[in-house]
Amino acid sequence: MSEFDGQWGIAGGWAIDLFIGKETRPHSDVEVAIFREDQHMLKKALLDWSFKKAVKGELISWKEEWLEFPVHEIHGVHNQSGKQLEVLLNEKKENEWIFRREPSISFPKSSLFLHSQKGIPYLHPAVVLLYKAKNTREKDHADFLAVKDLLTEEDNKWLLNALQVHVPGHRWIQELMRKRVES
Repeated sequence: MSEFDGQWGIAGGWAIDLFIGKETRPHSDVEVAIFREDQHMLKKALLDWSFKKAVKGELISWKEEWLEFPVHEIHGVHNQSGKQLEVLLNEKKENEWIFRREPSISFPKSSLFLHSQKGIPYLHPAVVLLYKAKNTREKDHADFLAVKDLLTEEDNKWLLNALQVHVPGHRWIQELMRKRVES
């Protein structure tokens, strides 16, 4: 991604580990978040890669067409090494990142990507957890437990409010509320 000129960051479980500063569990894939408007810059930067777009659960070759919402997932394979990459297209409006699953939820674009001690950009952990909340798997809950006590009070409040809108009744809401009472 060093040739990519847009904003980007590692997403998913690897983003949680970059935030914590160590690998907490095995990971089966690498996900990268970019803004939708930068999708063609991605293809220009990764010329040695072949890409497919995910449309209604099916992977279809992605040529040069502009990928409109709701298409938000691109799968890349390096032509020589076979390495794989999942690219997640993100929405924004002015200075705000917009949650594609619930557009009333936003996050400051200036805080969306953080950097590890080694300079690797990654998606803010509160945003990662919001994505993981929809269909929470065991590994997603493990990521939540690993990071919940490391979130700032402001990030805890943002995630709590976002979860209450996106997935009311989610079990993480009670844990985040308990943390707020204890602080």
